[in-house]
Amino acid sequence: MANLTPDRIKILLVEDSEFAREVARSHLNQLGFTRIFAASDGMIAFERLKKLTVDLIITDWTMPRMDGLAFLRNVKKDPRLSGIPFIMLTAHGDKEKVIEAVKSGASDYIVKPVTPEILKEKIK
Repeated sequence: MANLTPDRIKILLVEDSEFAREVARSHLNQLGFTRIFAASDGMIAFERLKKLTVDLIITDWTMPRMDGLAFLRNVKKDPRLSGIPFIMLTAHGDKEKVIEAVKSGASDYIVKPVTPEILKEKIK
């Protein structure tokens, strides 16, 4: 992913709050990322990954049906998807949650609220 320019990177953004999803999309657009695919929960996102190839996944933790941690674990269990970098974007800032996400395969962890600068740093 390091050799790709932002306009070529495909991102799957998983967030159940439409407002938070649009804020994150706006921040990503400001950074030059234009190939953003969205899903409102982990089940929808996992289904999308059956047909879609992405370079990065950014997901919320707390979502209905399949939360971000369960989604992360399902992605990491699938050999076709396990290499995709995965960033947790969540209001959960306690150390135990961060450790749980990293142990489950998260590449990085962002505690909301997020800014374009924080996203840029974490995506690097």
